Amino acid sequence: MSKTKTIYVCQECGYESPKWLGKCPECGHWNTMIEEITSKELEIHKMKKSFQDIPKSLTDIDVTEERRITSEIEEFDRILGQGLVRNSVVLVGGEPGIGKSTLLLQVSSRYCTKNTKILYVSAEESIKQTKIRANRLEVNFKNLFVVNQTNLDVILEYINRLSPDIVIIDSIQTIYRPDLNSTAGSISQVRECAAELSYLAKVRNFTLFLVGHVTKEGAIAGPKVLEHIVDTVLYFEGDRHHNYRILRAVKNRFGSTNEVGIFEMTDRGLKEVKNPSDIFLSERPEDTSGSVVAATLEGSRPILVEIQALVSFSGYPQPSRRTTGVDYNKVNLLIAVLEKRLKFKLFNKDIFVNVAGGVKLQEPATDLAVVCAISSSSKDIPIERDVVVFGEVGLGGEVRAVTHPKKRIEEAERLGFKKCVMPSGNSKGLSLRQDTGIKLIPVNTIYSALKEVLKPTGK
Repeated sequence: MSKTKTIYVCQECGYESPKWLGKCPECGHWNTMIEEITSKELEIHKMKKSFQDIPKSLTDIDVTEERRITSEIEEFDRILGQGLVRNSVVLVGGEPGIGKSTLLLQVSSRYCTKNTKILYVSAEESIKQTKIRANRLEVNFKNLFVVNQTNLDVILEYINRLSPDIVIIDSIQTIYRPDLNSTAGSISQVRECAAELSYLAKVRNFTLFLVGHVTKEGAIAGPKVLEHIVDTVLYFEGDRHHNYRILRAVKNRFGSTNEVGIFEMTDRGLKEVKNPSDIFLSERPEDTSGSVVAATLEGSRPILVEIQALVSFSGYPQPSRRTTGVDYNKVNLLIAVLEKRLKFKLFNKDIFVNVAGGVKLQEPATDLAVVCAISSSSKDIPIERDVVVFGEVGLGGEVRAVTHPKKRIEEAERLGFKKCVMPSGNSKGLSLRQDTGIKLIPVNTIYSALKEVLKPTGK
């Protein structure tokens, strides 16, 4: 009879305590401690696995370049660092129905053409449901093995028997270890199952994909330690009501964490979007106030997106503020800058800001575009269609320099834009071709920027 003991584990960071605490001392969150039951045998098992390697001198460690496997899906390979590293562990998170299983099946089909053996553990769907999706995606390979299983011990036996090159677990929240008393999806189950699979991936030299659910806040469900176990964390972003999906790397031990892959959801699965700027600007309205094009940068890729704003009189004491695709608090800050520095009267106005296409923007270079869109709608003066803007806005109303201005300008020129309103700090030392067809307009403050973009038609 194994001896068990009760511990309390934080849902956010995985901190363990012998007694219940109202506030986690590790991450500072309140009411996140959940009761878990563990056994002495499990602790001994973890200790034995932890001390199998011996220390090596730094000079004796042989470092060779990691061999990468390309899927020939450029958007996917880019965020991984130009290919998948063997024996790496990749966590893919996203909302239900966003396209995680679809993407991994499509990626599996590309790897299968390279004589790669793949084990797809469909823990949430039957193998017939997986086959129906595979038929829709035209995926049919003999070296792709599918099984419906949630017992970790049985899954490990399948891995030892098949010796696959890639293992896909869909999803980690449904896998359980029989020797743990907690239910599947609990903190201890998710943590221990992920750790066991990751350990086996390193020992047996296969690549592991883990699919993770997300919480209402958009973070991967389970303890934060789950993200520390894996080598790469990919997040699927986008609205299920829009066709476009963004796959973003938020952690990558073998590549950049700034790259994104953009896909379009079709009836035949996810399709690469190689020219996202063309797509996001294809339905831009003409002669409409509150619309402006911003030059953003996602990793090393410049993307032009349309930012829309609607400012209208509010009939209520508390005006409404809504944002989609941009940070709500940042928009409120920019509204305050307009009120303080340019004496805009927005205290009694409803303000709505939206990024067309369902894209989520995070970089500060979109500040100036948000300011221009709000001002355009407030003054009801359309911004010319051939104008693109970028720049960070400070609390004093100054326009600050941003990174990689040349890439943004070249992308705008490629799409036919004639004017670029940009920070003066970025114009210094900027070398462009002499025959460039775009006019650069450096500005120091939001006042001078608005003078350039808010010119009534005909003037």
